[in-house]
Amino acid sequence: MYDLVVVGTGPGGYVCAIRAAQLGMKVAVVEKRKTFGGTCLNVGCIPSKALLQASEKFEEASHALAGFGVVVKPTLDLKAMMKHKDDTVAANVNGVAFLLKKNKIDAFIGEGTIKSANSVEVKTGEGIETLAAKNIVIATGSEAVSLPGIEIDEKQIVSSTGALSLPKVPGRLLVIGAGIVGLELGSVWRRLGAQVTVVEFLDHILAGMDREVATSFQRILEKQAFDLLLGHKVTKVEKGKSLKVSIAPAAGDGEEVVREADVVLVAIGRRPYTEGLGLEALGVAMERGRVLIDERFATNVPGIYAIGDVVRGAMLAHKAEDEGIALAEMLAGQHGHVNYEAVASVVYTAPEIAAVGASEEELKAKGLAYKVGKFPFSANGRARAMRATEGFVKILADATTDRVLGVHIVGAGAGELIAEACVLIEFGGSAEDLARTCHAHPTLSEAVREAALAVDKRAIHM
Repeated sequence: MYDLVVVGTGPGGYVCAIRAAQLGMKVAVVEKRKTFGGTCLNVGCIPSKALLQASEKFEEASHALAGFGVVVKPTLDLKAMMKHKDDTVAANVNGVAFLLKKNKIDAFIGEGTIKSANSVEVKTGEGIETLAAKNIVIATGSEAVSLPGIEIDEKQIVSSTGALSLPKVPGRLLVIGAGIVGLELGSVWRRLGAQVTVVEFLDHILAGMDREVATSFQRILEKQAFDLLLGHKVTKVEKGKSLKVSIAPAAGDGEEVVREADVVLVAIGRRPYTEGLGLEALGVAMERGRVLIDERFATNVPGIYAIGDVVRGAMLAHKAEDEGIALAEMLAGQHGHVNYEAVASVVYTAPEIAAVGASEEELKAKGLAYKVGKFPFSANGRARAMRATEGFVKILADATTDRVLGVHIVGAGAGELIAEACVLIEFGGSAEDLARTCHAHPTLSEAVREAALAVDKRAIHM
């Protein structure tokens, strides 16, 4: 009998399995794909970042290097770029396979069904195996959501998966949804030459982000030649040699227009993936597709737990990882913990956007008094040297205690810069703590310190 069987080997599942094995448990994992790593490593975070990085290099060579005195005329080799993506994915999924083996975790490839609180049935290529377990973790992640009446074929009408493997640069790409996935993948193909139109139901991009940040980034996207149709919805997509996309105002009044596109990317969100797990038969409580859990990640069925995208909270790989570690430690009798206030969100566009903690809108809704400190990258010496002066750092601190409640960054390297804000929030730090911490010069991180100084209206370089 296994101490723990984890169904799904995405970031939450494989990390949970490894931590449990480190703590002395006998562990098995079940994975329906032929490779480990889940959506993130196979068709999500990792391949998209490989293409984002590669396409950014192409655009830099095409337009930005001349400003540094480097004059080149690049030629796009899409096949080589896709090989870079595939090689990156292979290195990561093979790395997970190595780690599972290193930690003596038994891996079963096949469809897993939870038959009881103590057994998982796996349909492998060689038959059916039944795994007995003291504890079972559901870590099956999520899948892309489609629109009613719009069938994804991963050729002309694609999800994020198909958008990562287009055989050629589309002349016209229409993206449905102005969230993180839509803007990231839209950025990839725009840099490579596509005309990109984004249709968003809401009247703003990046729902849930601090509104000032989203508005500022919207202006940047428009300068990058994104065609943003906000407050609109796609009602129909007709297939032919090209796609005819019917678009109407979200409010319901106004004329419908038709746009032609070569590829349509549906990026309206994701939903938990629990198909075939047998949860209904077991009586596992669900709400709006998500598995209900308590503060210890336990479902209502003793011995069955759930983490990651299938449960409440943001669908983020690093959030799933932290939950996996916390759960493994709890099962080992330790005190696992996840501080959800210190879980960052990053948009890997150019420039990047990163945020941790509360937005201004959330603080206002809670009636909390707060102070704001902002500092633009245009006033940062390293940013000027990099010709990367777009964006700013924004820090929100409690008006009475000065404790930092939220940090928001638009700018080059924002995804890396946000880490010190996560540490600060994790330790309950104040804007004063950050302001009095020496930062190396010249670095982009100095903008973070200056924003902390600005909370007390004493920024030096602004």
